[in-house]
Amino acid sequence: MEQVNPNINEQWKVLLKEEFESVYFSELKKFLIEERSKYTVYPPGNKIFNAFDRTPPDTVKVVILGQDPYHGAGQAHGLCFSVTQGVKPPPSLVNIFKELNNDLGIPMPTHGNLEKWAEQGVLLLNATLTVRENSPRSHFNHGWEKFTDSVIKKISETREGLIFMLWGNDAKAKEHLIDMEKHHILKASHPSPFSAYDGFFGCKHFSQTNQILVKQGQKEIDWRL
Repeated sequence: MEQVNPNINEQWKVLLKEEFESVYFSELKKFLIEERSKYTVYPPGNKIFNAFDRTPPDTVKVVILGQDPYHGAGQAHGLCFSVTQGVKPPPSLVNIFKELNNDLGIPMPTHGNLEKWAEQGVLLLNATLTVRENSPRSHFNHGWEKFTDSVIKKISETREGLIFMLWGNDAKAKEHLIDMEKHHILKASHPSPFSAYDGFFGCKHFSQTNQILVKQGQKEIDWRL
């Protein structure tokens, strides 16, 4: 079997060694090579593991779970819900900013790049790390979910006191991977315009997260961008 040697933060590479050496990951790599030969795939190759590079495992304090990357040109850069500087924030991200404003009084940001959160220990993890242009969920069921499930399990096993924000049914389905004796789980509906009024608005997850961090003797997340 071909050895997969991904360009990813060294700590994560060690923690996820078994995944990178697995048959399914080798198959996933072949699938991605084939997809890129026929279609435009997002995010760019050097940004696929951006969430891991920005937030090494020993710095993770909070985990936010998304579904798959944005599928429009120039949007996705490897952090769930985030868009590159200069790109208009999509509706779900606008709703996240509205809840931040409602919860903590933070003014609406002028951009949608969430790297500042990632660098403070917020792992912005999508269930699948790639997508075909203009084709949402096109890379589901090709191995990414197995990989990201393993990521959640590994950090649940190796860390303590993490805060998992599970927004929407896809994210809530990951709850069984998390050791609830050791970690904190905050659940709400998805911030999409279709569901934000069903429990995302008013969830106050950002202030709750900071309260938990302070209680654990950790530094709060500065949610301003």
